[in-house]
Amino acid sequence: MSPRKSVAETAATRSRIIDSALTLASTEGLEGLTIGRLATDLEMSKAGVIGHFGSKEALQLAVVAAAVEMFRLRVPARAVGARPGTERLTRAFDEWIDYMAEGEGHGGCFLSSVASEFDGRPGPVRDAVLDALASWSAYVAAELGTAVEARELPPRTDVGQLVFELNGVALAANQSIQLHRDPQAPTRARRAIARLLIAP
Repeated sequence: MSPRKSVAETAATRSRIIDSALTLASTEGLEGLTIGRLATDLEMSKAGVIGHFGSKEALQLAVVAAAVEMFRLRVPARAVGARPGTERLTRAFDEWIDYMAEGEGHGGCFLSSVASEFDGRPGPVRDAVLDALASWSAYVAAELGTAVEARELPPRTDVGQLVFELNGVALAANQSIQLHRDPQAPTRARRAIARLLIAP
């Protein structure tokens, strides 16, 4: 076996472990993620699984990183073609709501769920989730700033308050979809977001 092939196979195995861990954690939480369960699902030894990461926490961080990239590709990346400002934000939140609804019965928005799971647990995993959510809020704030400059929103718009309210609608939608199984949640969320992004 050539060294190049060995490196490629190692990377492929690591990716397969992360994918399986992300699927499992989506329904059982990051704390519910066990090396034994992963080893069984992947037909690997426990040592073979943990050997790619070194610790359970390192595995959790790898799963969070994968979830962040999935969110980036699924939400803001799909809104790139929309006009900057309210149009792009509307598209981004539409994509986020679709993402939540697609995950019904499978944990919904992974980052939202993990944020609730780790919000009171200081440490590297919480920090990673916090960084991801802060990046999203910065993205929303930047687009709102563009909307204000383009006079799509009033000059005195409180951008921080609007970021808070928009994210609040999205989090409420995720809970309504996952916990309450409310089929009207996506429509209600889109209606609320539209009201927030329309200049008075």
